[in-house]
Amino acid sequence: MSDASLPKAIGNHLRIAVAQFNPTVGDIAGNTALVRDARKQAAVSGAHLVLCPELNLCGYPPEDLVLKAAFVSRCREAVEELARETADGGPGLIVGAPWRGEDGGLYNAAMLLDAGEIRAIRYKADLPNYGVFDEKRVFEAGPLPGPVDFRGVRIGVPICEDIWNEDVCECLSETGAEILLVPNGSPYWANRAEERLQVVVARVVETGLPLVYCNQIGGQDELVFDGGSFGLQADRSLAFQMPQFESDFAITDWSRGDNGAWSCTDGPKVKLPDLDEANWRACVLGLRDYVLKNRFPGVVLGLSGGIDSAICAVMAVDALGADKVHAIMLPYQYTSDESKTDAAACADALGIRYDTVPIVEPVEGFTAALAPLFRETQADTTEENLQSRARGVVLMAVSNKFGHMVMTTGNKSEMSVGYATLYGDMNGGYNPIKDLYKTQVYHLSGWRNRNRPGGLLGPAGEVIPQNIISKVPTAELRENQTDQDSLPPYEVLDDILECLVEEEMSVAGIEKRGHDRALIQRIEHLLYIAEYKRRQAPPGVKITMRNFGKDRRYPITNRFRDR
Repeated sequence: MSDASLPKAIGNHLRIAVAQFNPTVGDIAGNTALVRDARKQAAVSGAHLVLCPELNLCGYPPEDLVLKAAFVSRCREAVEELARETADGGPGLIVGAPWRGEDGGLYNAAMLLDAGEIRAIRYKADLPNYGVFDEKRVFEAGPLPGPVDFRGVRIGVPICEDIWNEDVCECLSETGAEILLVPNGSPYWANRAEERLQVVVARVVETGLPLVYCNQIGGQDELVFDGGSFGLQADRSLAFQMPQFESDFAITDWSRGDNGAWSCTDGPKVKLPDLDEANWRACVLGLRDYVLKNRFPGVVLGLSGGIDSAICAVMAVDALGADKVHAIMLPYQYTSDESKTDAAACADALGIRYDTVPIVEPVEGFTAALAPLFRETQADTTEENLQSRARGVVLMAVSNKFGHMVMTTGNKSEMSVGYATLYGDMNGGYNPIKDLYKTQVYHLSGWRNRNRPGGLLGPAGEVIPQNIISKVPTAELRENQTDQDSLPPYEVLDDILECLVEEEMSVAGIEKRGHDRALIQRIEHLLYIAEYKRRQAPPGVKITMRNFGKDRRYPITNRFRDR
């Protein structure tokens, strides 16, 4: 297309639509439809340009899918289809997709589409390779980019990690960018929104340019993307703030002053949730999208009368609605009447289906079958674990019969030290509290009883009976058992675990915090030997800086101990 046929220059006014939506990895057609919907909405609002999140056409992170030539080709076709559609004179688009360059390299790319063409392609220069990110495994780093011209405005398009260091934005500023538009696939963890804001402020200060930060939302396996897109003026003041944990669409109006600098008309500034609400919403969104995107009709879980299964049941109802949650009490001779009462009360408060399936016969059947092998041995945790595994068999049978996903309900404290039964209570497809320590589970349970944020599907009020929160925790696998028979108080355990897992502190360093050295060494040992269990655990929502998944990669076979 010749320059004469390009749309007229915008002049001193630019209307940008920010599309914060929920893509699905691999659903190229569905993700393309989301872009089309956003463009239609932008056209109605008179927008000139639509900014979409990082790699939005394929979904983020695509992981090794981008190593399949057919996948990359289909993404390219989607980009070309959208480019042709911009020949209608409507809004331009900034979209993201994996892109095979002329040099044969595979890049994480952002494309500017306008006037029926792919007007420019920009490659991500700074590839993250830490924590949950390993983009260097599949992508090549692009060169430091220059700005792209959009209808007479020179726009810098750094991609996500490109703004976490100064080089890319500095290069864009020095080569004439007037405004920075940043597509992002930035996952949630606690206090992440404030961390992003500080990074963006630093780039604005360094470049003197306004910046629009567009992030995706939605769950993708263990990651939750929380949105929270926003814009900063060149003076670092907040121009607009979009919500976290929900799809949204914002129209932003920009004007170029006499000095050539762009500023945004103040837009809505949504108040972001506090840490408790953010953590809760992350767990709910991660569970919801895992169930819906994998097309399960609902979930089933064992409701024991304990706090872990209770909070998971509430999260499931908040995510999916009561009609898609099935709770089953699976009592044995050690299950107390108190637990049965508490479980029934929780199910009643949530309005979910609740059934009782005793496991006496399955456990006795296993015991009888194993009796010849176990002759002349003493009963121990083997027999206790038969109870948990019998429960797992029942739940998996219900899942097989009706298609519902089994929810796993173990917290991070228990998963850290292996206080869980492989092929028993670890059975399942997804665990929303996998990255919450037991003390956090207690805290959030009380918080949810006092709060019901908007948009959730569960009821308000006391959805977790107070007795579940206040009673002594127990697995009820033997008479008069409590968790503290095997573990220190959770306040002590969780502090030691945070030091070992999140901070990688030495035993000596943790001892200086006032903990007993022998206890620290015991917890460290339990942490290491439970690695084989964690490798077989289902995925769950990332909440902390270091979840048990891609964040923390320890060997199973490991004789090191910090002595």
